[in-house]
Amino acid sequence: MDTFDQFQSPFSWRYGSPRMRIIWSERGKRLLWRKIWVALAKAESRYGLVTAAQIEELEQHAAEIDFAKADEIEKSIRHDLMSELRTYASQCPSAGGVLHLGATSMDIEDNTDALRVRDSIRLIQRGLSALLVALADKIEQYAALPAMAFTHLQPAEPTTLGYRYASYAQDLADTYDRVAHMERALKGKGFKGAVGTSASYAELIGVDRLEEFERALSEELGLSFFEAATQTYPRVQDYRVLSLLSELAAILHKMAFDFRILQMPVLGELSEPFGDRQIGSSAMPFKRNPIESEKIDSLARIIASYAQPAWEDTALSGLERTLDDSANRRIILPEAFLATDELLAAMRKIVIGQVVDVDAIRSTVAHYAPFAATERILMALGKAGADRQDAHERLRDLAMTAWTAVREGKPNPLKALVKSDTFFASRLSSDTIENLFDVDTYIGAAEKRARSIAQRVRALALDESSIERYTF
Repeated sequence: MDTFDQFQSPFSWRYGSPRMRIIWSERGKRLLWRKIWVALAKAESRYGLVTAAQIEELEQHAAEIDFAKADEIEKSIRHDLMSELRTYASQCPSAGGVLHLGATSMDIEDNTDALRVRDSIRLIQRGLSALLVALADKIEQYAALPAMAFTHLQPAEPTTLGYRYASYAQDLADTYDRVAHMERALKGKGFKGAVGTSASYAELIGVDRLEEFERALSEELGLSFFEAATQTYPRVQDYRVLSLLSELAAILHKMAFDFRILQMPVLGELSEPFGDRQIGSSAMPFKRNPIESEKIDSLARIIASYAQPAWEDTALSGLERTLDDSANRRIILPEAFLATDELLAAMRKIVIGQVVDVDAIRSTVAHYAPFAATERILMALGKAGADRQDAHERLRDLAMTAWTAVREGKPNPLKALVKSDTFFASRLSSDTIENLFDVDTYIGAAEKRARSIAQRVRALALDESSIERYTF
């Protein structure tokens, strides 16, 4: 950081990885501008518009970013790309005059943005892949561990901890597929001039050569182009990208929110990794706050909001282009990716280091899972010929008695109450009732499905060496 004397965005130093910050840095952007100008010159050299010596000079000075000079020029002309263009041209005495030939600013800027978005999506893919591998490990470790499921935030029936992890992983895996598709489908504007007709380039090389001209530039930049564009690429692409990041943020928000609930001392089933010297509260030294999960939920809300201005940029851009998208795109594109990058890193850290209190999970199950056995008892009584409505009423009375005991902090007495009740004892043997209250056998296909999802997730994930190279 250069200074703390003026406002610094938290994304400049606090949130997001160094790699993502580099992609969206001012230097990185200007280097891409110059890369595109060189690519344009190379393509135009095929038609005798630029010499080999000029291309060599352009390549020789392509990395010489001079912020001071460009800033000084911008103060006068108030156009950041043109100030960089003039700076670059001044560094290339023989080639500066051929820079930007036939181009409009958005031929350079929009292709640059498309390249930055593509590189950011690739980084998000790697982060998501690494998180999926961490989740697969947790799924397989706890696929068969019964845990209490909650509906309406009230105890319901048993599930398994691995199945709960698997539900998150399934959603993330589906989003991973869409992220991968987005990376493949992403396009740049191409080189189509002021209103998208390529008229300026047609004047230079002839209209019949425009297709081969853009094909050469596409290959040089490694970027597909939209067939039709205006002065910009279709802004709906930004909306699709940010909507996808919002989708990913929603899944991670739910995960983090669930983890916060399960970390409450009243349950205490899961907890974030907590450093030996970490402070939870300045006023309450005993606190172990779920700060990483809270950070995820906080940033996820911001990510969700970025899709709205992108929608408006799409819907409200008049005719071939208005400039009212420019300022917000400088904010929403980099910050959405930096925030998503931070979410993935934080969630992977949580999942890998998460403390699972098996005793607490079993205690919750012991308190509440017996109530779920009432459904099994009803089914067994139905098979035995008992009146379903009569059985339901009797079970309800016993369940309410048991619930009062649980609320008083006593062990759940429902099984004993059912065994001692003559209505049930006369129709079901003691061993049958015992088996019906065995929660380990009342998890349906949870374990099988959890392991199946873990296999699917591993098949999606990058190879281990690629994940290790991902910088969090």
